[in-house]
Amino acid sequence: MKLVANVASGIEAVTKRELSDLGYETQTENGKIYFEGDYSDVAKTNLWLRSADRIQIILANFKAWSFEELFDRIYEIPWEEIIPLNGKIIVNARSKLSKLFSLSDIQAISKRAIIKKLQTVYHRSGHLPETGAIYSLNVRFEKNQAEVLLDTTGDSLFKRGYRIEKGVAPLKENMAASLILLTNWHPDLPFVDPMTGSGTLAIEAALIGANIAPGLKRDFLFNHFANVDPKILEEAKIFAKEAINRSVNLEIFASDLNQNMIAISEQNAHGAGIHNLIQFKQVALRDLELDNKKGVIVVNPPYGQRMGEINQAHELYRQMGEKFIPLNKWSKYIITSDLDFEEYYGEKATKKRKLFNGAIRTDYFQFWGEN
Repeated sequence: MKLVANVASGIEAVTKRELSDLGYETQTENGKIYFEGDYSDVAKTNLWLRSADRIQIILANFKAWSFEELFDRIYEIPWEEIIPLNGKIIVNARSKLSKLFSLSDIQAISKRAIIKKLQTVYHRSGHLPETGAIYSLNVRFEKNQAEVLLDTTGDSLFKRGYRIEKGVAPLKENMAASLILLTNWHPDLPFVDPMTGSGTLAIEAALIGANIAPGLKRDFLFNHFANVDPKILEEAKIFAKEAINRSVNLEIFASDLNQNMIAISEQNAHGAGIHNLIQFKQVALRDLELDNKKGVIVVNPPYGQRMGEINQAHELYRQMGEKFIPLNKWSKYIITSDLDFEEYYGEKATKKRKLFNGAIRTDYFQFWGEN
C-alpha cells in the first residue's frame, strides 16, 4: 500500500529520519512523508513514530473539475474491498486552489458515491446500517488534484495516552519529541528541562532514552478494520515491549517554579510508566544549579502573548541568558514565538529553525555547546 505520515510544518526532516531508521524509503512533501508497506507497517509506524500526527493509506489520486467527475472517480474505488456493509463512514475534506472548494459538498458527494458503490455491490437499497467500525476518509484537493486517504490512526499520534493532567499551554507530545530529536542529546548525556510545565519534554526524553514506543499504551482505527487481523497490532506491541531498554541509566532533570506543575508532571510520568527515570524538583530558574560538564537543556518558556506577559517573558529570557550562557559545554535549545529572543537572552543562536507549535509560528533557537 502507498502510505503517508502527516507531520507539522518544519518537522518533515525528523519524521523522514525516523522512517529511514525503521527501514523505509521515503519521499517528502510539505507536511507529508510518503512510504510503502502493508498493515504490519501501519502497525509499526503508528506505534513507533514520535514526531508524526497520523498514518494514512492513499486510496486514489485523480484530477476533478466538477462534482460529477468527483462522484465518478470516488465510485471507481473498490470500496467493497475496504469497507464492510456495516462500516461507519466519515468523510473529511480540504481544498486549496481548486475549482471544487465547498468542503461540505466535497464531503457529501464523496460519501454519496461510496454509499452508492456499496449498495450496488451488496445489492442493498436505502440506508446502510453504519453500525460497525469507523472508516475515516480524507478527500484533499490541491490545484484540482484530489487525493483520497483512509486514516489508520484515529486520535492524533500526539495523544500517547499518558497525560492525565496538563498545564495552561501544554506542548503536544509529538512536538516535544520532535524538539528533542532535533537536538544532539543521546541517553548518555544529562537532559534538563527547567520549565517543565506538565512534564512533556522530560517524559518524551525518557521514552526516547528507554526506547519505549510512544504508541504502546493506545489503540488505533486500523485495528478494527474488517480486513485487518487484530494479531498484527498485538504482535507489534509484543515486539515493542521486548525492545524496551529496562536497564538504561538516564540523567533527566525536570524542574518548575510552580509546585502544582511538578505534581502534575509526576502524575503524567507515572501514567507513562517512566517516573523512576526522571528527577522532578520545584526550583526557580534563578536558583537552578548545573555544573559545567556536558549536557542538553531544552526549554519551552512562556511566549508572552499580551503586553504584561511580554515584559515578564523578556525578563525571563534575560535570566535564562545569565544562567545558561556561562554553561559553554552544554547545548541549549529554546522554542519561542518571540523573534527578538536573542536580544534579551544576550547571545546569537548557532542556528534557528522555523516551526509551528500548533497554530503559533515559532523559532527554535539552538546554542551548541563546545565539544
